[in-house]
Amino acid sequence: MTASFATLTIGQAPRSDIMPLLSAYLPAERVRHVGLLDGLDAGQIAERYAPQRGDKLLVSRLLDGTQVTLCAARVESGLQQKIRELEAAGCQVILLLCTGEFGRLQAEQALLLEPDRIIPPLISAIVGEHRVGIVVPVAEQVGQQARKWRQLAAPPSYAVASPYLADDAALEQAACALLRQGAEVVVLDCIGYHQRHRAFLQARLSVPVLLSNVLVAKLAAELIG
Repeated sequence: MTASFATLTIGQAPRSDIMPLLSAYLPAERVRHVGLLDGLDAGQIAERYAPQRGDKLLVSRLLDGTQVTLCAARVESGLQQKIRELEAAGCQVILLLCTGEFGRLQAEQALLLEPDRIIPPLISAIVGEHRVGIVVPVAEQVGQQARKWRQLAAPPSYAVASPYLADDAALEQAACALLRQGAEVVVLDCIGYHQRHRAFLQARLSVPVLLSNVLVAKLAAELIG
């Protein structure tokens, strides 16, 4: 049976770290999981997607749990090719498993769900005038976030804690740093953060904690009914 719905990660599929979340909302028999880096070894990944100085960065996860840092522009080109392949295979809905900002991805026939187009306006509508603090995986991404979150009522504050490398203490430290900067809502803005991270922080913080991938997964589930 050809899956009518596909998830597309910028790392390698299946993403064992977020499969429990996806399985909770998306019917396994109808979903195909694809990764940009599927079948590539470390040398091939570096050759095709390694960032250079000044490049916009994206972070993802390999099958062995290794964190990998990638050049966003090269990733976008690779994703476009994967989208064409998935459409040719009959996929009608493609969920991108990356919260990074892309400007030129297109699908000819399929419905392409891009978290960077969905999450910022949704969170802006949810939080209203409240100050937002955002946790991102690597420090280099902080300076690249302004355009993405321009719809917020006030510029957000940022802290860094990788969902792939940081332990609970580092995650809590990052969130507390946001509170000290006046954050009234904390957003975990990477597909790699999951329910365990949100629950851990919510039990320790006095402000709401929002998880980007839950919002996207719930929307995707509605589309495939």
